[in-house]
Amino acid sequence: MNEHILTLMACGDVGPIHEPMDQYTLYASSLLKEADIRFAQVERVYSDRGNFQLHSAGHHSRLPPSNASIFRDCGFNVVSLASNHAMDWGEEALLDTIELFKSMDIAVVGAGSNLQNARKPAIINKNGLKVAFLAYCSVLREGYSAGLSSAGIAPLRAHSYYEQVDYQAGVPPQVITVPYEDDLSNMIEDIKSVKKVADAVIVSFHWGIHFIPRLIANYQEITAKAAIAAGADMIVGHHAHVPKAIGVYDNKVCFYSLSNFIMSATAKNKHQSDLFLKRYGVALDPEYPYLPYGPDAKKSLIAKALISKNGINQVSFLPLLIDKKLRPEPLKNGDPRFVESVKYMEWVSEGFPHSFSIKDHEVIITN
Repeated sequence: MNEHILTLMACGDVGPIHEPMDQYTLYASSLLKEADIRFAQVERVYSDRGNFQLHSAGHHSRLPPSNASIFRDCGFNVVSLASNHAMDWGEEALLDTIELFKSMDIAVVGAGSNLQNARKPAIINKNGLKVAFLAYCSVLREGYSAGLSSAGIAPLRAHSYYEQVDYQAGVPPQVITVPYEDDLSNMIEDIKSVKKVADAVIVSFHWGIHFIPRLIANYQEITAKAAIAAGADMIVGHHAHVPKAIGVYDNKVCFYSLSNFIMSATAKNKHQSDLFLKRYGVALDPEYPYLPYGPDAKKSLIAKALISKNGINQVSFLPLLIDKKLRPEPLKNGDPRFVESVKYMEWVSEGFPHSFSIKDHEVIITN
């Protein structure tokens, strides 16, 4: 490979709770080895310390430190800890997790001992290039954001407003969301600053509306365009647990959700399943009891970018399908499942600027 070209692969949410950890990489490990830099979103914390926060809903979000071996098995170089679960067990568990990844020589972004550290980029030097990563979370519970002297997550929060769309009482309103001005300004400042020293800037957002297919909140597109205007070369999104739109703005690609990569969770009982259906309009897949996010949760993709001194030369995605043992399987062109995956991504991306073309076993993305 040319010393001034490198390959980045960015994956979705990772955080299986069922052991053994080494069972999940059977199909994907050889593909990941083709990349020079591998990125993922961390969905759990790994610690024996901490106290469960009463306003949290993540009893299962703290795992034994040994379970973090899944990230080493995948060969990830850099991960985001900017998630809605990262502070479920308080500061101690978060800080333990950061130190654990550092001990595995995996760079961490999006969380830290204070706001300054949470906003700090990770810069990966490889093949004579510098690739910078930043990460933020939009779906934070009260007290999860990092403060000037307190640990937490780099925030990119949003306000919600409700606009009446019909004169009749009882008609559902339109939901309008806009990012917090201070959070957006901080993000823009971070991107502009690191852009001065990096050949490419990758920004990760844990954001949006989970489980519901296609639905994108207003603030997401506002934020994506602001990040790209500030100098972001690619955006990778997480949290939805299903694939969502791909949009191209100023020739820069935004993946609104890469879906799950390697995840598992406790199975829901009938009462919980009924509540899930009532709240989200999504029925759970009985064939995937430990991936309880809806029938589209088994669809996934890897974002791939070719990077040079000129920035990102090409962006594509690699379709995946998670099997019933929760192992992501890369799909090959010619497989009907590959065709179905591309059709699905076209469907979720309707209304967003993009063009897909197939080359070998990947889908090239252009404006």
